[in-house]
Amino acid sequence: MTKEKKAIEWVKTVFIMLLSASALILAWRTGLFSGLLNDIPFFGNVAGFVRNVSGPTEASGVVLKEAARPLSIVITNEDGSRFGAKYDTDMRNAVYDRTSSILGEALGSASTPVIISEGEWREALSGPGVFFEYFNPVKLSVLDGWLGARIPDNAEDVSLRHVFIAFGEDKSRIYYQDSERGLFFSADTASASGKIQELEIYSGNGAMFAFETGVSNVESAPYMLVMQDRYHPEVNAATAGSTGELLDIVIAAMGHSEEKYTTYNDSKGLLVCVGTQFNINIDPGGRVFYRRTDNIPPDDTKQLQDMNVTIERARAIVADTLGRTCGGAEVFFDSIEYSADGSCTVFFGYYIAGGRVFLHEDNNAARIRFTSMMPPEIELTFKNFSLTNEFSKLYPERQVLAAAGGEFLLSYSDTGPETLKPFWVRTVNNEQRTTNN
Repeated sequence: MTKEKKAIEWVKTVFIMLLSASALILAWRTGLFSGLLNDIPFFGNVAGFVRNVSGPTEASGVVLKEAARPLSIVITNEDGSRFGAKYDTDMRNAVYDRTSSILGEALGSASTPVIISEGEWREALSGPGVFFEYFNPVKLSVLDGWLGARIPDNAEDVSLRHVFIAFGEDKSRIYYQDSERGLFFSADTASASGKIQELEIYSGNGAMFAFETGVSNVESAPYMLVMQDRYHPEVNAATAGSTGELLDIVIAAMGHSEEKYTTYNDSKGLLVCVGTQFNINIDPGGRVFYRRTDNIPPDDTKQLQDMNVTIERARAIVADTLGRTCGGAEVFFDSIEYSADGSCTVFFGYYIAGGRVFLHEDNNAARIRFTSMMPPEIELTFKNFSLTNEFSKLYPERQVLAAAGGEFLLSYSDTGPETLKPFWVRTVNNEQRTTNN
C-alpha cells in the first residue's frame, strides 16, 4: 500500500471513530440507554457490594432509589373535586411520575416546620393540592433519599404515611403527620402554584377521605382514601420458576457465579446448594433460604444504622431477584426492624392492583437480615402474579368502613390456588384482620 493510500485509510478510520463517538453521545443525551441503566441497580448487579465486605464507607457512596411508592394519591382541584388513584397501578404510577417532583421539591425547600392542630390539617386537605399515602410509615430522611431531595437541617426526622402539598397563589405549604406521635406539621415551601393547571387533566372521580364520608366510627383511620370502586380483578399466581432456575438467579445476584459449589435434592424435595462460603435451600414452592457460612468481619455499627443505606442494599438484592420474576406485581419496602444485638432486618411485600398479597406461612416476599453491611441471611419467596380478565364484586368501601370501624386494605391471599380472589382486610397497628365481603 502506498503512503498516499495509507493516509487516506487513516483519515477514513479517524472519521468513522468520530461518527461512532457522536452517535454514542447523541444516544446518551436522548436517553436511549436510560431504560437499560434503570433496570440495573447501581448500574451493575448487587454482586459488587455483596463480595465487598466493607462496602461504601459513606451514604453518598450508594445511589438511593425508591424502594416503595405511595399506594394512594389524591389530587384536589381548585373547584374542590377530587381524583384518587389507588387500585389502577398503571394510573397510580402515571400520576406519581407527574407529581413526585412536586413532593421532592416541597420537602427539599421546606422552611422550619411548625406543629399545627388536626383542624388546620383537615382544613388544608380541603384545598387544592396533592396528597400521598404510603401503606407503611417511611422515615422522612429515607423518603428524601428516594426523591433526590435533601432534608433541611431544621426538620425533625419523623416517620410518616400521609403527606400533603397545598397549592397557594403566592406560595405553597407542605403538611405531614408524624405516624408515631400523631402530631401534624406544616411548613412553607417553594411555590408549586403552576402545577395546578398541569393537574387539571385529572377530573373528580368521587374519591374522599374517610372523615368526609359521614361514617361516625372512623377516628382510627380518618385519612384513609375511600373510593367508589366495587369490582376488583382476580389474580393468577404461580411459582416464578423451577428450583434450578431460581438457584441460577440467586447465585448470579449474590455474586457466586464464578465460585465452585455442589447441588443435590434432599428427601424433603429441597434443592440444596453448598458453596465454599454459602448455603442455599430452595423448595418447590419458590421459597429460598440463603445463608453465608464464612466469617463476616464486623462493620461500623453507625453505618449499619444508616437506614437509607441499609434499605437501598436490601432493595438492590430484591430488584435483582424477585423484581425480575414477579410479573405484574410490585415488590415494595414494608419495614425495618433493629435488634438488641445490633443487627437489623428489612422486609418487603408483594402488591398488585392496589392490594397487598399475603403469602402462605409468611406475609413477606423478602426478609433480609444484616449484621454488617453484608447480609448473612436472606429469605425470598419467588412468585409470579398477573391480572386475569375476571373481577369480583366487593362490598362498597363506605359500608366496609362502617363495619370495620377503622382502616382496611384490599388483599389477596396466596394459599395455594392458582387464582386469587380479592377481599377486604382490616388493618390494626399494621396487623391484618380479615373482614367478611
